[in-house]
This record gives sequence, structure tokens and C-alpha cells, in this order.
Amino acid sequence: MKLRVDLARQELELRDDDDRVLRVWPVSTAANGAGEEQGSYRTPRGRHIVRARIGAGAPLNSVFVARRPTGELYTPELDAEHPDRDWILTRILWLSGTEPGFNRLGERDTMRRYIYIHGTPDQRFEQKPCSHGCIRMRNADIAELFDLVPAYTPVEIVEG
Repeated sequence: MKLRVDLARQELELRDDDDRVLRVWPVSTAANGAGEEQGSYRTPRGRHIVRARIGAGAPLNSVFVARRPTGELYTPELDAEHPDRDWILTRILWLSGTEPGFNRLGERDTMRRYIYIHGTPDQRFEQKPCSHGCIRMRNADIAELFDLVPAYTPVEIVEG
């Protein structure tokens, strides 16, 4: 199994070992476009792996802060109480770059930038670039994907 994120189409594909597409989900990547630099708020390109899987068994809409569940479930009322919060919901697939000097180590390190594939409020989800660098998905979609991919699954992020 492997994952491929297409920034131009704003889609994430699950592919088998023969590169056949098994599933496709809509995603939202960085509003600032593609880029690997620390502080750029861009989605990093290239080859990665799922370094950590966080949130197994948590209810849909579980809220995470610093990769830990807060015990809250996202609601529009909670959103109104915290209007500036960048919501990380349901599950987290934490990515690590595998290309030293490009997306790994130094100022271009995907994992140290805390780049995830994660859930976002469904009513706010748009299949267009609007994240701070992460790859956002609808909550049911990230829960489904999470159950299909183990740690160290390869992830390729391409511009089109």
C-alpha cells in the first residue's frame, strides 16, 4: 500500500503495490501552495512515510491539541468559543520526509514541521488549498483511511 497526494487535483489516492488506485478522497492542502521550508505554511512535496498514527478508536470529531486528545468533541458551539483554533480532529497521520536536504533534516524537515493528514470540521471542509500546510480530510474519510494504512506507509506528495 502507498498514498499519493495530488496538490493540483486536491485528492489523496490509496494505491496497491502494483500502483493501481484503490480509493480516492478529496483533501485540502496549504493555502500557500507547495514548499518544504520551516515556517512557510506550505505543503511539503516528495517522498514521505506515515511516521505515527494517532487517535485509534477515538470518536469522530475528537479534538486534538499537540497530538493529544483534549476530551472535547467538535461542535459548532465549541467552534464559536474558539474561533481562531486550527481544528485537528478524529485521527492524525504524522508524516516524515525521506529525502535528506529536501524534506528531511534542517530547515526542511516535514516531521519537525508537524505536517499531518488529519480530520477537519466537515462543514468547513473545501476541496481547495486552504490549510496551514497539513493535508485536511473530512472526518469519516480520515477515519476510513486511518484503518487502511499502517505506520511506515509510503506517501508521495506531487504537484500534479
